[in-house]
Amino acid sequence: MSNPVKVLVVDDSPFMRRAITRMIASDPGIKIVGHATNGLDAISMIAELRPDVVTMDIEMPVMDGLSALKRIMAERPVPIIMMSTLTQAGSSSALQALELGAFDFVPKPESSMLDVFNVQHELVAKIKEASRPRRTGPLPPLPLPTTPPPAIGAPRLNQTIDLIAIGISTGGPPALQAVLPQLPADFPVPILVVQHMPPGFTKSLADRLDKLSAIRVKEAEQGEKLEAGSVYIAPAGWHLTLKSDTRGSFVHLIDSSDSKTWHKPSVDVLMASVAQTHGARALGLIMTGMGNDGTAGAGAMKRCGSTIWAQDEETCVVYGMPRAVFETGVVDKVLPLSRIAAELARIFR
Repeated sequence: MSNPVKVLVVDDSPFMRRAITRMIASDPGIKIVGHATNGLDAISMIAELRPDVVTMDIEMPVMDGLSALKRIMAERPVPIIMMSTLTQAGSSSALQALELGAFDFVPKPESSMLDVFNVQHELVAKIKEASRPRRTGPLPPLPLPTTPPPAIGAPRLNQTIDLIAIGISTGGPPALQAVLPQLPADFPVPILVVQHMPPGFTKSLADRLDKLSAIRVKEAEQGEKLEAGSVYIAPAGWHLTLKSDTRGSFVHLIDSSDSKTWHKPSVDVLMASVAQTHGARALGLIMTGMGNDGTAGAGAMKRCGSTIWAQDEETCVVYGMPRAVFETGVVDKVLPLSRIAAELARIFR
C-alpha cells in the first residue's frame, strides 16, 4: 500500500481549517500533517514538515497567499492548490496564482451540502493528482509579442479548416496565455474553448487573455454569431454548442444544471456539436488537464473527418486529457506548448 499524501492546510480562518481538514482527511489516501494560519508560517512549516501538497488561502494577514506562493516556488517548490472566494477579486487572484506556479485552485464551498460535497470531490482529486511526480513551478515563460503579430495572409487554396475547438483543464490558463497572445488579430477562423472552471471565473479569464492578445477573446454569449479572429470561452455552468444555418454558425449555450456530465462545461459536448456542424472542416485540440473529458468528443470529430491535435506530455501540467485522447489513436499531431500557436498559424499560410 502506498504512503498517504501529506497535506499542509493554510488558512487564517479556524472554521475553514476545520472544514478543509474534514473534507480531505476522510480519504484514507490523504494525511493532514499540519495547519498554518498565514503565508509566513506556511513557508517555515513546508521546510519543517515537507508536505507533498499544500492547500492555501489567498487572503490572509501577515503574508497573503500570493506573496507566499512566490517565495515557495523560488525557495522550495511544492504543489500548491489555492482556495479562492467566488468574487471578482478572488477569480483574478486565482488566475494570477496559476501564472505564479500554483498547481490549481478550488473555490471555497458555500453553505449548501451539495456545494460542500462537490468541492470535497474536486479538492481530493486535485490533491492526489498534484502529488504525482512532475515538474513543479510555473511553465517556462514564453515571450509575449511587444507589437501585434504580423498578418498571416489568406488561407491556402485547399484550406478546409474553418473552426478550431480547444479542450483544456488543469494548467489551462497559463497554457492558453502561452498560445492565444501569439496569434494575429486577423486569424482567419473562430476558436472555441472549454476550460474547466467554476462559475465566476471564466469571465475573468476571458478578460485577462483579451488584454494580452491581438486576437479578440471573450466569454461566449447566447446566440452570437461566430467571427474570424475571435476566441469564445464557454461560460462556467453552461455547455457550449453550435447551431449553423446559411448565415453562419452561432453560439448555443445549454444550461448544464441537469446534465449528467461531471464537467460543466464539457469538452465532449462541445466537440460532439462541432462534429455535427463542421465535420471535416474543424480542428480539435486537447491540451493539459486531468481526466478524460474530450476523448469521446474528439472521437466524434475524427469520425466526421476532423483533424485532431494534442499537447505533448512534457509541457502538460497534467497529462491526463491529452493522454486519454492519444491512446484512442485519433490524434494526428502531438505538439509541445511552445509550437502550438505557430502550427495554428502555419496551416493557413
